[in-house]
Amino acid sequence: MLKALGIQKTYGSLQILKGVDLEVAQGEIVTIVGASGAGKSSLLNIIGTLDKPDAGQLYLKGQEISKLNNKQLSQVRNKQIGFIFQFHHLLAEFNAIENVCIPAFIAGVSKADAQKRAAALLSKLGLSSRAYHKPNQLSGGEQQRVAVARALINEPAIVLADEPSGNLDSANARDLHQLFIDLRNEFDQSFIIVTHNEDLADLSDRKVMMKDGLIVQ
Repeated sequence: MLKALGIQKTYGSLQILKGVDLEVAQGEIVTIVGASGAGKSSLLNIIGTLDKPDAGQLYLKGQEISKLNNKQLSQVRNKQIGFIFQFHHLLAEFNAIENVCIPAFIAGVSKADAQKRAAALLSKLGLSSRAYHKPNQLSGGEQQRVAVARALINEPAIVLADEPSGNLDSANARDLHQLFIDLRNEFDQSFIIVTHNEDLADLSDRKVMMKDGLIVQ
């Protein structure tokens, strides 16, 4: 479903990625672990088309997306890739359902359809009663579940999560980890998760170790 071949990336004089190969199957949860500076987030940014590799190829659902122009990449990013970040990145002036709707609006979905889809996701995530609360009225765990709903609104092929439980307490982190598994089981979406949380890594289908810009196991 996703294939990265020979991905290289250099910033200034520092080579961050030194020829990374990674394949992820449909419906597979893969965690990427390793020390800070190993290249985990850089690889995730390239897979998510937020950054471009200096060399290598990236394929999503059989399409070589590493050759697309910026406009085409924006469309792939919006419709095929969901993002979950450590710090939520919810817009403070919008309530939960409005935050969830934003990627759907960008994709051209009507307001009525986007809100219907967002409400269904928030209900599934146990947030129906919080749909019209703004981020500062939500707990950390609730904010992260809103971010998960936002990542899923366009039914992406793959969801990328960068330290998604890094700001959560242990109970909320466990709930989030189980949520990823439940979502995969229901929607058959693929997940790539960068994490330092060993409990989350051990729950995944496959754990990938990065060291010094390479996958070592």
